[in-house]
Amino acid sequence: MVMLHPTALIHPNAKLASNVEVGAYSIIGEHVEIGKNTHIGPHVVIGGHTSIGQHNRIFQFCSLGEIPQDKKYAGEPTRLEIGDNNTIREFCTFNIGTSQDAGVTRVGNNNWIMAYVHLAHDCQIGSHTIFANNASLAGHVKIADYAILGGFSIVHQFCQIGMHAIIGMGSVLLQDVPPYVTAAGNPAAPHGINSEGLKRRGFSSTAVMAIKRAYKTLYKSGLMLEQAKVVIEEQAAEYPDLNVLVDFLGRSQRGFIR
Repeated sequence: MVMLHPTALIHPNAKLASNVEVGAYSIIGEHVEIGKNTHIGPHVVIGGHTSIGQHNRIFQFCSLGEIPQDKKYAGEPTRLEIGDNNTIREFCTFNIGTSQDAGVTRVGNNNWIMAYVHLAHDCQIGSHTIFANNASLAGHVKIADYAILGGFSIVHQFCQIGMHAIIGMGSVLLQDVPPYVTAAGNPAAPHGINSEGLKRRGFSSTAVMAIKRAYKTLYKSGLMLEQAKVVIEEQAAEYPDLNVLVDFLGRSQRGFIR
């Protein structure tokens, strides 16, 4: 059973699964698909080629699937894809992708996204992330699983934030943030590893110590970057949790915060 408020405007071609709720004065466009047990609050606008998975909760005044804030966009049928079990709070804006990239903006599963968060075109968001109020991403940004962005943090286009990284409130990210790193400031700089977050997620004390040692190799040893990469690769042979750091350093294109 679909539960629609009588003031909601649903295009007849929109696809709503069972037990979807749509609140008062919300607007659902022609090319929208919404999975079962998803709740859409009042005054929400969902447009574009947008697919939303199951068990999401989307609060009032969100705008999802609108065209990119990109002058190059010329009406291509690009997409927004949102997974399952996400909480998206008030006044969030997620744009569809562009043909200059993969053509899709993606949000994974089990994300906690607070009020006024902006996800620009072609952003790729993993799962189990937390975005505090007013965090904003420019286009083409990639956020890995379990990353946390503090309130009013801003991420420059094409930047990447690695798994389990945490970004302090009001930070400005102009370069990549490696996995496990705590970053803060304008421009953001590294401030150790996210040790408390790692413990909460079940990392052993041995693993945390190995990650801390790799951080010191990267930032405190005085080694040139290529030398540090070799040492961290050797450490990863003994501690597999470091493989994500090795992979990240190998594909970073903007360089990472120093």
